[in-house]
Amino acid sequence: MRKSTIGDQELALLHHIDECGHASVGEVAAGYGEPRGLARSTVLTMMERLRSKGYLKRRQVKGMFRYSTATGPGEAMRSAVGSFVEKTLSGSVSPFVAWMSERAEVSDTELAELEALVTQLQSKRKES
Repeated sequence: MRKSTIGDQELALLHHIDECGHASVGEVAAGYGEPRGLARSTVLTMMERLRSKGYLKRRQVKGMFRYSTATGPGEAMRSAVGSFVEKTLSGSVSPFVAWMSERAEVSDTELAELEALVTQLQSKRKES
């Protein structure tokens, strides 16, 4: 089953919780919500939405719920990018690649990662 997509704010929250390892609503409200002007209730709503979408899990520890990532932000990011490509770019990555080539701010590390991905795609094609 495909997971629901998540927005930018939810993705940032997911990254925050992943960096913490596991956290209570109060801890996330203080470390993530307060600097962004978000109320504790808003943070709780976002966390519960992420949990219902399958991105967060929670367990009770000493009478308090502790939240942690169920999938990790890497999978969430891939899902968000996939949704963007499908919905916004009609399934074509060419406009994104063109944007990348014009951006001229691609670091050596990013370029190496892109080259590795292209190599991986080419080897998958050969196997098919």
